[in-house]
Amino acid sequence: MEDFTGKVIVITGGSRGIGAQMVRDFASKGANVVISSRNQYVCEELAEEVRQYGVKALAVACDVGNLDDIRGLFEKTIKEFNRIDVLINNAGANVTKPATEVTEEDWDMIYDVNIKGLFFCSQEAAKIMIEQNHGKIINISSVGGVKPYKRIAPYTASKAAVIHLTKSLAAEWAKNGILVNSIAPGLISTEINKAEMENKQWVERAVKAIPLRRLGDPTDISSIALYLVSDAANYVTGQTFFIDGGTLSE
Repeated sequence: MEDFTGKVIVITGGSRGIGAQMVRDFASKGANVVISSRNQYVCEELAEEVRQYGVKALAVACDVGNLDDIRGLFEKTIKEFNRIDVLINNAGANVTKPATEVTEEDWDMIYDVNIKGLFFCSQEAAKIMIEQNHGKIINISSVGGVKPYKRIAPYTASKAAVIHLTKSLAAEWAKNGILVNSIAPGLISTEINKAEMENKQWVERAVKAIPLRRLGDPTDISSIALYLVSDAANYVTGQTFFIDGGTLSE
């Protein structure tokens, strides 16, 4: 995999799970990283960790459901680096409950983060990338965007919207040298689903539904992000990559 020395990569939801893995992997290959989540302290801890690679790491507290926070994220990034090469929209939200119990507050929270926040982060990045005449945006969707799952109806609907929005933005911004793709993970083992991972029966049921018979790892998703940012993917846009251990093949 190529060297990313000098590239500036903004990762929302970058303080833990898949986002944190991406931060580590890109920094280890020379990229300067902007680590964003709602928790400034955790972002700072990770920034300090990855500076060991000799890169610059900027920690920015940002709730992507808040447009003022989004504008602040990109203003701080430009002030620090004067450019943005890549935006990875990794921040996500979910509520697990029967559809009959979903509240308006649940719905709004999920969509504020998963769609509204993703769109306006992309918009702010695109304004900068259009001036540069280059850039890449990677959206994190989910297998749930095409495969129905019980008890997470608003989440799966929002992730389906991510897939379609990716195509729309790719088509609109291609003339500006901006490539937009999405990654749709299957079930990935992270600290976010730690409680489920500690339930042996739950894990056994989940693994039986995956043809590869294992849960995904954050590195499985980060590896695809590395590819999409690389020059090997400079003719790829508007695509969604399903990284699911074969879940959609059955």
